[in-house]
Amino acid sequence: MTNLSDLRKSYERAELSEDASHADPLMQFAKWLAEAIAAQVPEPNAMTLATVDNSLRPSTRVVLIKGYDESGITWFTNFESRKGRELAANPWAALQFHWVELERVVRIEGRAEKVSEAESDDYFASRPLDSRIGAWASPQSQVISSRAVLVANAARYGARFLLHPPRPPHWGGYRLRPDSWEFWQGRKSRLHDRLRYRLDNDQQWVRERLAP
Repeated sequence: MTNLSDLRKSYERAELSEDASHADPLMQFAKWLAEAIAAQVPEPNAMTLATVDNSLRPSTRVVLIKGYDESGITWFTNFESRKGRELAANPWAALQFHWVELERVVRIEGRAEKVSEAESDDYFASRPLDSRIGAWASPQSQVISSRAVLVANAARYGARFLLHPPRPPHWGGYRLRPDSWEFWQGRKSRLHDRLRYRLDNDQQWVRERLAP
């Protein structure tokens, strides 16, 4: 068996300096995301979402980014899922992108809020038909007796809505408004580059280097 403590990798692909990075974290993120897409890394749009429940117990899951701009990072999901219930109780959340092949990580923290119903409607209408039916068929995060429940639900809602399923009232988008970004670039000898951007009292971004 492989000894896990012996698994190591030397990070030597690139560096991240203050001079070569953008002063605006959104522009730096756009640059890195574009490079991840161009490099054809697997699912460059996948991000880990961390939330906390009322008992301060954290949980994580992988979701897909569906948009970003000056107002924040957007994804869509079931409001009645575990993450939806936790965000309703505590809107503070964290996101993380890990582009392994590029030896890069982006961490984002901030407050999440629901997007407008119109924005949720527009995105839902753009989804493939089976995904729209799936939003109705899956009681996300609830215990079910077997996969047959999902198959039966999908058949029932497919027959009910045919080619035009509306957006379920329990499904829509969230937008995380960042107040902190961190860009991590792996470096040799574990002396990694870490640049953090935080909002100061004047709502201006302050860029700082963190020790690895």
